[in-house]
Amino acid sequence: MKFIHTSDWHLGRQFHNVSLLEDQQHVLEQITHYLTLNDIDALLIAGDVYDRSVPPTAAIEVLDEFLNHVIQQLGIPVIMISGNHDGAKRLGFGSRQFGQAGLHIISSLAQITTPIEIQDKNGESVLFYGLPYTDPEQVRHHYKVSVSNHDEAHEHLAEQLNAVLDPNKRNVLLSHCFIDGAQTCESERTLSIGGADRVSYEHFQHFDYVALGHLHQAQKRGAEHIRYSGSIMKYSFSEQHHNKAMTLVEFTSEISEPVITSVPLTSPHDMRIIEGDLADLLEQGKTDPKSDDYLLVRLTDKHAILDPMAKLREVYPNVLHLEKPGMLIGVETEMGQARLGRSELDMFQDFFLEVQGDDMTDSQTEMIADVLNTLQQAKQEQ
Repeated sequence: MKFIHTSDWHLGRQFHNVSLLEDQQHVLEQITHYLTLNDIDALLIAGDVYDRSVPPTAAIEVLDEFLNHVIQQLGIPVIMISGNHDGAKRLGFGSRQFGQAGLHIISSLAQITTPIEIQDKNGESVLFYGLPYTDPEQVRHHYKVSVSNHDEAHEHLAEQLNAVLDPNKRNVLLSHCFIDGAQTCESERTLSIGGADRVSYEHFQHFDYVALGHLHQAQKRGAEHIRYSGSIMKYSFSEQHHNKAMTLVEFTSEISEPVITSVPLTSPHDMRIIEGDLADLLEQGKTDPKSDDYLLVRLTDKHAILDPMAKLREVYPNVLHLEKPGMLIGVETEMGQARLGRSELDMFQDFFLEVQGDDMTDSQTEMIADVLNTLQQAKQEQ
């Protein structure tokens, strides 16, 4: 049995108001090409198929064309779960009918204990289970249990799954969650505040392979067989050093552990950060073989420059963001010192004015002052 593990396609995503859909199509063509040339039994998408719950029509059309080619023409079944970016009910529409054609969508807790059984060319079968993105409130409502965070919720879900696993067959899990200790980047939407979204890898150890989604950097967590495939392309400048890929997983009768291989994926436009004086960057851009990449430019010039973005785009047409840290040298220190001289009440008044567009009233000022005094007294008593 050989299957491909992918996740975090984010179809329809825009980056600095630039649509990435054409780049995504290019990557999907690479996946299709690989599936065409290799003997693959299934394709997995571990959540965040779309970039938002109501995806643009063009993104839906791209996915529809891809799935039609893979399932109908290549005869390869596809298993997908909903992620935190997806609208679970929208993604799961028609899933019972689609499953008969080879498109298996798991987007609700009612589906998690019913495996999808797929046979390879030799007649050996693997059971695939799916845990769509789920928050504690959904678990409390569905199972009528008391769970306070994501880890407790996933512990309960794992108990439901472990109770139905077939020890005589290979069992694979797709899950969209944040495994504790994993490496993050800027393009991932936070699942909760204060670390309550972290989930222990230990809940999933009974599976022969765990295909994770949500985090955009390929990595393993806790064990060799518990893995994030990472996103299919770069979605932020914090990912500039990521090597994007899909994961090939193979079960053989000779060994108990899966054979895991990374299959590289490339995008027409890389995401890079470049830094230097404007004159040097303009000269560099004339011969840069990758001048069409999506760029964040940090100018080190310390003097004012008239319309630097227009000048840069003459040689780097896809500059998406410009930073000028060199022009703030000395300014930030003065501003920081000024801030230190202001009280908490002064800073709250500034915040209130920024948000509300009006000064605080005397009664509001008195109330906030009382709160701050109470907090300060409590701190001193600790």
